[in-house]
Amino acid sequence: MDRFTIKMAEEVKIMAQGGKILAGIRDRIAGAAKPGMTTVQLDKLAEDSIVKAGGKASFKMVPGYHHATCINVNDVVVHGVPGSYKIKVGDKVGIDVGLFYRGFHTDTSTTVVATNEATNPNTIKFLEVGKKALLEAILQARPGKRIADISRAMQETVEGAGYSAVRALTGHGIGRHLHEEPAIPCFVMGKYNHSPKIVPGMVLAIEVMYNEGTFEVVYKNGDGWTIGTADGKMSGLFEETVAVTRAGPVILTRT
Repeated sequence: MDRFTIKMAEEVKIMAQGGKILAGIRDRIAGAAKPGMTTVQLDKLAEDSIVKAGGKASFKMVPGYHHATCINVNDVVVHGVPGSYKIKVGDKVGIDVGLFYRGFHTDTSTTVVATNEATNPNTIKFLEVGKKALLEAILQARPGKRIADISRAMQETVEGAGYSAVRALTGHGIGRHLHEEPAIPCFVMGKYNHSPKIVPGMVLAIEVMYNEGTFEVVYKNGDGWTIGTADGKMSGLFEETVAVTRAGPVILTRT
């Protein structure tokens, strides 16, 4: 039997309130990710905004992690620890942030380029593919589908553009806990009929993690958290918290 929690309508409503707040915070951080800013300054902006909104930083509730965000620069895939790194012109900056609000978590990510100048067309294409993959995946989050349908949409979109879907990391269910069942891989794994069925009341953190080169990842920076591409090429991250309703998916992390 699949193990995941089904949210009641009132619980989803609370998560939608938190998701709207979080989306605004995410967009504020993304807009501040300019050359000259340090990653820890972005993190402070996020935490100050979370506290002002009456919430808590979800990521600081993870044992051993002490920041409100993960800031993933260039070849960093996920879990980039904010620090003294000063963002440079042309850097790819991934922003991952979570909010605990009225008893429930929401989680979202976006990736931008830190520049006021013309951006490399290859980078623009790379990021547009990630956005498309996320939207295609979200469209599969409806009753009658399986988690594998979400995974397939991500993988086919990413790999169809010549990039690779990360294998070692997954999206996840979300609610009273930041990480709940089911796991949502970025690629199809196992037999389709073994994949969890999608039903109304599920809330999912659908997360596209993909690389310009190899799908293989490694720990970097010696902090026990930062995971980057094995070949040093660029990585992208896009994520929304999505509620499954009888009518289909509803993105909760929207302003």
